[in-house]
Amino acid sequence: MFSIGDLSRRTGVKVPTIRYYEQMGLVAAPERSEGNQRRYSRQELERLAFIRHARDLGFAVEDIRSLIELSGHPEQPCGHPDKIAEEQLISVREKIAQLKRLEAELERIATCCNGQTVGDCYVIR
Repeated sequence: MFSIGDLSRRTGVKVPTIRYYEQMGLVAAPERSEGNQRRYSRQELERLAFIRHARDLGFAVEDIRSLIELSGHPEQPCGHPDKIAEEQLISVREKIAQLKRLEAELERIATCCNGQTVGDCYVIR
């Protein structure tokens, strides 16, 4: 069994975030010690590590909830989880394209002045 602090250290998820995930139902309500401290199982440690990884990949909380629910039915086909991942991949690719356009524009305006005066500066225009 793990305390909330242990869980936080092992997963890199902050204590308030663990409590938030518990309130959201992503992490099961833990057992309590005689001193009323939360005591989490290894299963909850693994689930929290999964949530952390999914958040790092940019998945929304609702998508993570769906994936957790689907994990409870291992006999089902993988179509829905694949669709969730594909949608996230599309979103990431769109963000990358947007960042590339932003980079190109910043590069263009950052190199336009070539020592001219502020009045002629493309950065300010």
